[in-house]
Amino acid sequence: MSFRKKQFLGFGIIMLFVAAILFLTVYFMNGMRSNLREITEDRYEKVKTAGEIRQGFTQSDQVILQLINSEKAADAESKERIEENRNAILQGIAFLEDRLNREEARDLLTQIQIEYSALINTEDDLIRALDGDVPAADLRRLMESRQEQRDSLSEDLSDFSAFQESLMGASVEKSRDTYDQMIISIIAGSILCLTAVVAAAFWVIRSTSMSLKKIINVISRVNYADLSSLPRVEINTKDEIGEIGLAFNEMAASLEDYSLKEKDYTKHISEQNWLQTNIADIATMYQDITDIRTLGEKFIAEAAVILDASAGAFYLRNGEGRDMKFLKQASYAGDGKDAGREEFYLGEGLIGQAALDKRTRVLKEIPDDYSLVSSGLGEMKPKSILIAPVLFEGNVTAVVEFASIREFTALEEKLLTQLLDTLGITVNSVLGRMEIERLLKESQMMTEELQVQSEELQTQSEELQVQSEELQSQSEELRMINEQLEERTRDAEKKSRDLQQANKDIEEKAEQLLLSSKYKSEFLANMSHELRTPLNSILLLSEMLSEGQGEEIPEEQKEVAKVIHSSGKDLLSLINDILDLSKIEAGKLDMLFEEMNLSELPSYLEYNFSHLAQKKNLDFNISIAEDLPGIMYTDQQRFQQIIKNLLSNSFKFTEKGSVSIEVNLADPEKTKNLPLKSKTDFWTEIKVSDTGIGIPESKQSIIFEAFQQGDGASVRKYGGTGLGLSICREFAKLLGGWIFVDSEEGKGSTFTLFIPSLPNGLEEEQHTAAAHLEIAASAAAEETITDTGVEEPEVPAGISKEIRHIFKNKSVLICDDDNRNIYALEKALKAEGMEVTTVQNGQECLEMVGQKRDIDIILMDIMMPVMDGYETMQRLRSMDGLEQMPIIALTAKAMKGDKQKCLDAGASDYISKPLKLDQLLSVMRVWLTKASK
Repeated sequence: MSFRKKQFLGFGIIMLFVAAILFLTVYFMNGMRSNLREITEDRYEKVKTAGEIRQGFTQSDQVILQLINSEKAADAESKERIEENRNAILQGIAFLEDRLNREEARDLLTQIQIEYSALINTEDDLIRALDGDVPAADLRRLMESRQEQRDSLSEDLSDFSAFQESLMGASVEKSRDTYDQMIISIIAGSILCLTAVVAAAFWVIRSTSMSLKKIINVISRVNYADLSSLPRVEINTKDEIGEIGLAFNEMAASLEDYSLKEKDYTKHISEQNWLQTNIADIATMYQDITDIRTLGEKFIAEAAVILDASAGAFYLRNGEGRDMKFLKQASYAGDGKDAGREEFYLGEGLIGQAALDKRTRVLKEIPDDYSLVSSGLGEMKPKSILIAPVLFEGNVTAVVEFASIREFTALEEKLLTQLLDTLGITVNSVLGRMEIERLLKESQMMTEELQVQSEELQTQSEELQVQSEELQSQSEELRMINEQLEERTRDAEKKSRDLQQANKDIEEKAEQLLLSSKYKSEFLANMSHELRTPLNSILLLSEMLSEGQGEEIPEEQKEVAKVIHSSGKDLLSLINDILDLSKIEAGKLDMLFEEMNLSELPSYLEYNFSHLAQKKNLDFNISIAEDLPGIMYTDQQRFQQIIKNLLSNSFKFTEKGSVSIEVNLADPEKTKNLPLKSKTDFWTEIKVSDTGIGIPESKQSIIFEAFQQGDGASVRKYGGTGLGLSICREFAKLLGGWIFVDSEEGKGSTFTLFIPSLPNGLEEEQHTAAAHLEIAASAAAEETITDTGVEEPEVPAGISKEIRHIFKNKSVLICDDDNRNIYALEKALKAEGMEVTTVQNGQECLEMVGQKRDIDIILMDIMMPVMDGYETMQRLRSMDGLEQMPIIALTAKAMKGDKQKCLDAGASDYISKPLKLDQLLSVMRVWLTKASK
């Protein structure tokens, strides 16, 4: 019989006895419940009602006795109380009459009813007697008659209560008997149930204890410290005990497998930790190393300790091609003759072959005549040698060799491989730093030599001055000869006068052109100021509305504000384009040729255009040639603006597909006919390609002209002014380069730009015109992508909440004659919690500062009536206590030198219009923080 059946049989017997006990318990409890209900719901209620009737008698007695003692007629209140008591007593008698089912009780209740009716009649006679004038003897007789009736009624009522109480006692006794029978039955049933349980349990336990004992013996032999080898249970039965044994055997097998895997994993983790720790230690050691010999000594020493090597050497590559050889820079644990060879050529010996193959070699069978590893106590032959090349970008830069009196493990070989990856980078970095230091020293020496040559040239100049005086005396002799020639020249004078008249006419035209150019420059400067002032208010207010500062603004109005802000930015971009083009045409654009890092170009392009590619769902590919030099010399700002304009143009006219840019070292065949060949060390070729709408061949000759686009349909669909490509062409010329276009309508366009690297810049003064005022960009931050509609990468708007508290309760004075600017600034600054005071000109500013001394910062416009910003700031700085007052100059003037002029006049900082709210708040926060400290 299975263990399950045994359990079912044992529990079945137990459940049978338990059911019998429960049945007897319910039967006896039901009898007790009936007796208890009879006592509480019948007997007790009757006794209670009898008591209430007796209480009603007592209350009636009290009222009648009061009437008798007062010897007055019964009033209405007394009669009403008597009547209420009678009604309560009659209701109680009626209640008992309905509940009585025994004859004896009914007889007693009938007797009570008869006697109470007689009592009522007697009481009524007594009340009437009290109301009338009756003899005292009659009154006493009525009172005695009532007392007799009252005593008889009380006795009968007592008998009735006693009878009901005797019935209650009988019911209680019956309940006790039933309870005793129930207890006896439960005890007897429990004894029988317990006997059955013990018998069934003994039978089941006895039949299974032997099998379980075997399993327990096996489990007790388990060694929990080592789960790789576990005992097994011998299975002799096919019941549940056998299944338990089988399950234990399967669990033991799984635990053994898991234990082996856990040991392997723990070993792997330990090895990885050892690798990472040692790599980090070596990487930390590289810091502050400035020469290759120190690097080699530290590396070979640290690596030898980690690898438990007995000797080691570090070799550095020297030379190229056939002359390439490796020189020893450092060694570890060498004997008196030092460790290792001093040098070897590529492919020479095992170490040279390892460098040639660019592979690590491990030697385990060492010849007997190999160099011995020495110590203070003696010498011994190494058992293993490890040779490994150090690579950087696929080229061998160094070789390391280690010898050990034991064999190197695979883990140690792996560690060395990973260490050499970072060592190659470090070696290249240290060599580069050493080369820079060498070039710097050479540059200093050349500077000193040039200074000596300059002094020699000064001496030669003085000698030439002496020679010039000698020539002057000779020219006096020639004067005599010239007089003889005067006659001959008179005939030519008439022709000369005609020529002079023609030249005079040309000069007048030139002066008119010069004056016209001057007027144009002044007009553009004034227009820049007049346009930027209202544009400042538009941009500030629209930015505030779009961000919803200070109040809840509907989303629809926020969108309108964003459109206004975007349109203002486009207008500012157009103004900058026109000014740039004007500067180029007037020859007033300065070019600053300086060092530019081409390796930073991919990250610059990714930052500026990846968001636009994602927005238009276009592929944006950036390719930089590996052979391209890292440094070139050009005007970085104009170079970047050309690329930004070309890329923006491609993104603008490309709806699907991709936009790509390739930066390569230009093929000399392509640039051999270009100018400046003798002044540049290399040319950079930039290709910007797209899969856009393309350019018709008939229009390709005019797209680089100002205000020209492909056709009217393009203008209507894509917008723009046609200035972008014109500025690209002019900037390319100013940088000494050229730009070409190759396009097919409907398939896309490719713009190719050639820019030379000019270490000495352009010698010719072709970028300046001394007679003109120079209109310059007010700041590099204002340089925007022209004629494209490209949005700037998004930046976090506003200042973080953690630093906004700097503006709370700060007092700012705004000095500006334009009410639009005042309104915009006042609203924005009040939204930041600042107290704002405004004035219209410099004179009012001085008066307000004199009256209000708690001002924390001043925003100063420059162009104002009565007193301009320059004079106002100078006077403020001369006032006591205002030497350190933060004053920020706000101006729409875009002339070069305006910033320095503001700072010289006393401004703490300078911001050009149109203002960017985040920029203004950031500058104010910096100066308020300084002032608070």
